[in-house]
Amino acid sequence: MKLKIAVLPGDGIGPEISVQGVNVIKAICNKFHHDVSFETALVGAAAIDATGNPFPEETYVICKEADAVFFSAVGDLRFDNSPDAKVRPEQGLLAMRKKLGLYANIRPIETFDCLIHKSPLKESFVKGADFICIRELTGGMYFGEKSEGDDKAYDVCIYSRGEVSRILEVAYKYARMRKRHLTVVDKANVLASSRLWRKTAKEMASRYPDIETDFMYVDNASMSIIQNPCFFDVIVTENTFGDILTDEASVITGSMGLLPSASIGEGTPVFEPIHGSWPQAAGKNIANPLAQILSAAMMFEYFGLSEEGRLIREAVNASLDEGIRTPDISENPDSVYGTKEVGEWIVSYIERR
Repeated sequence: MKLKIAVLPGDGIGPEISVQGVNVIKAICNKFHHDVSFETALVGAAAIDATGNPFPEETYVICKEADAVFFSAVGDLRFDNSPDAKVRPEQGLLAMRKKLGLYANIRPIETFDCLIHKSPLKESFVKGADFICIRELTGGMYFGEKSEGDDKAYDVCIYSRGEVSRILEVAYKYARMRKRHLTVVDKANVLASSRLWRKTAKEMASRYPDIETDFMYVDNASMSIIQNPCFFDVIVTENTFGDILTDEASVITGSMGLLPSASIGEGTPVFEPIHGSWPQAAGKNIANPLAQILSAAMMFEYFGLSEEGRLIREAVNASLDEGIRTPDISENPDSVYGTKEVGEWIVSYIERR
């Protein structure tokens, strides 16, 4: 297969983990005889510094013309500590999603047996947890009408039936590939937009009789993810709820540095780790590259290259079992590996197979 990949390292630890992910992609393509090319582009604070725009038109064109976007992270303390900033790095990520038509964020939540003890939950709660959160990505309050003043502000949450039905179709597709259980999360007892979600989902459920569809208010869902994460198979929800629930779900695995994601829709798909830019760690060679590397596995699997994805996952699991770990998940303070060293070990594993 011939692949053209847009690489967006972004800010903070992004450039460090991006290099490791790209090296893994190169190793896989070399082993499986794929023709891959890369084009790097600016996004986030790096793009603001260079152009004044967190998602420049040049970056958009590069992404649009690629087969996939391999994205890392955006965010910078200069903007975090400036509440009056008119342009922010995160706006680049929102613009990328909107302009590429990426309306579905796919975030797997999977535990690793050798790291169960790192979870803040009891082993009996979290062992075996394996579910997917599917978040609507281009609607709701994040993209609705906004007004901000000194005494009054608002963000409007708007959804159309079409927006709801298309994300539900994605969710049912994934549920059919897994355990055939879909949980629709909303706040239909309070919010009109959520009632549209629930009404649409109930109408669609009859078209998927082989899928068990249930409904859960977002407050109940946030508790259930902690109390009984093994209950879930596929969760689907709107943009704001999804942002919060996916971050909550991610920490039960023991480290946000372990989890990848994909954003898909009408245009070029984006594959990225779920964590942020962690600017305090930039340049220190301590960031965990595994989420970025597992994002590469999701990318290959998206293109139907399951063996390539399987080998990456095998290499990641082997690195964990062998104790090749960054500080966030290391067991032995005398044997801690850096970002670069973990990436190099995984590349070496792939090359030996």
